[in-house]
Amino acid sequence: MTSPSDLLRAKLNLETAQLAWPELERHFARGDVIKVATGMDLIDAALNIAENNAATVQEWLAEGRIARAQLSDAEDWHARKPMFWAVVVAPWVLVQEVAGQLEAD
Repeated sequence: MTSPSDLLRAKLNLETAQLAWPELERHFARGDVIKVATGMDLIDAALNIAENNAATVQEWLAEGRIARAQLSDAEDWHARKPMFWAVVVAPWVLVQEVAGQLEAD
């Protein structure tokens, strides 16, 4: 039998997309962007936030594994123009830079 968590994980996975920084700027301006550290599973982060697993989310916040995007992040992203994997867990947009991007000249 499929658990509700498994169904939600599958739904979040299907709703994940690659976006460029210009597509995320308006979400950042509203304060809705949560950055997920490289090496973390974006879907795991989204699932724990969606399921309100406060202890896990607080631990990740304290460790810096997830964090609300700051102005310095936006300035860096604007300068570098990276691509992101993104998934919405309303009201949040969780983002993680696409690994292994080639630097554009």
